[in-house]
Order: sequence, then C-alpha cells, then structure tokens
Amino acid sequence: MKNMNKNKKHIVIVLCGMVIGFINGFFGGGGGMVCVPIFEKYLKLENKEAHATTLCVILPLCIVSSFVYIYKNSLDFIELMLVTGGAIIGGILGAFLLKKLNSKWVRLIFAIIMIVAGIKMVI
Repeated sequence: MKNMNKNKKHIVIVLCGMVIGFINGFFGGGGGMVCVPIFEKYLKLENKEAHATTLCVILPLCIVSSFVYIYKNSLDFIELMLVTGGAIIGGILGAFLLKKLNSKWVRLIFAIIMIVAGIKMVI
C-alpha cells in the first residue's frame, strides 16, 4: 500500500473496516478472524502488529454490537458477567503471551484455531 496515493489508501482502509464491521455485526463476533488476514494482506501490517491492532479494532465493534443485542433483549446478564470476567482474564494473558511469542508461532496458533473453528461449524 506504500505506492498507493493517500486517497486510494484511505478508501481501502475504510472498505476493510466495513467488511470487518459487517462480519462482526452479522455473526455477533468473529470480526477478528478476518481482521488479522485483512490487516496483513491489504494493509501490509506485520503479524504481531495485525493481531494487536485487531484487538483495538474489535473492542469498539463489540461494544456497538452489544448495545444492539441489549436493545433487543437478547442477553442473559448473569452469563454475560461470568463470560466477561473470564474473557478479561484470558485477554490479559493472551496479550502478554502475544508479546513473548515469535510471529511464526502466533501465525501457526491462529491458523490452527481458524481451521478447528471452521471444522466445528461444518460438523
């Protein structure tokens, strides 16, 4: 993207964001699974930088999607609080681990998770 003019680059970035936001909103999550490959391929971010940026992008997406689900009364708040507590702990641990792992391992782990998730959806 370095050779692109600024306007075209900004359009590509906005379109990438729209795709990520649509997937996250449509499926109620999962934008991160496409966010990382999009950031690597189209925005040319390094693997670890793509993962870290994804975390920052997904938070506001999840907050907006959450308000939609709250508005529709589609949440069990006790389960929500329990999962949120676990997710916060897991998020902290994952962020520290991401910093320590080699990019090759991060890519491999991510690929395995995506493959397993895809197989689980088909079966």
